Amino acid sequence: MTSKSGISESDLYAPVKALLESLGYEVKAEVHDCDVVATKDGNAPVVVELKLSFSLDLVLQGVDRFKVSDSVYLAVPAPDTATKRRNWRTRQRSILRLCRMLGLGLILVSVSRKPGRQTDILLDPGPYQPRKNKRQQVQLMTEFAARAGDPNVGGVTHTKIITSYRQDALLCAALLHKQGEAKVSEIKAATGVERAASILQKNHYAWFERTARGIYGLTPRGAEELKLYDDVLLTMADQAE
Repeated sequence: MTSKSGISESDLYAPVKALLESLGYEVKAEVHDCDVVATKDGNAPVVVELKLSFSLDLVLQGVDRFKVSDSVYLAVPAPDTATKRRNWRTRQRSILRLCRMLGLGLILVSVSRKPGRQTDILLDPGPYQPRKNKRQQVQLMTEFAARAGDPNVGGVTHTKIITSYRQDALLCAALLHKQGEAKVSEIKAATGVERAASILQKNHYAWFERTARGIYGLTPRGAEELKLYDDVLLTMADQAE
């Protein structure tokens, strides 16, 4: 197989072999379906799988090689254009995290470089011990508890997510639509939204306008967009009963 840039998988072999040989390994290609097999001092083998891009097929192939080795690397060409480099930078952290979770190593191969400088080991194989992010976990559970009901559908895209913040803003907007202008304290008391003052002042959705000191009303945009959330407000009302 050859990429659009004219590189084939076989072009990756020589740089990877040179890398492993520089580390003292004896290297051979295409041994029992493994692209590259290396061994040193009779120890367990190192296996490297070559592909022209990082893909699910490559990951699955690498995982399958754990049947014969605990040291498995994936090798792909280094990005060779500005667009490819930009795309790689946006994905690199996630790719490395995935490889680390699976215990796979990762090698970038730059065939256009001079021999000896054609490979970069981004990650060595090893056991993964994930560390939970306590702050993010607290944020997750706080948002889960704050939402009224289950207003969203999992897996949708290009759809506004109904967060607990949006739910609170909808309660404030619905009250103002019903009774007109009101003081912040009145809105807070009637809706039970503790952060009503912040929501009205920051006005992220452009639904609210201050008509006097401490008094807010609904903008024409707020009144119009409120109609889009009738089903959400009904669900919230049912949850409150």
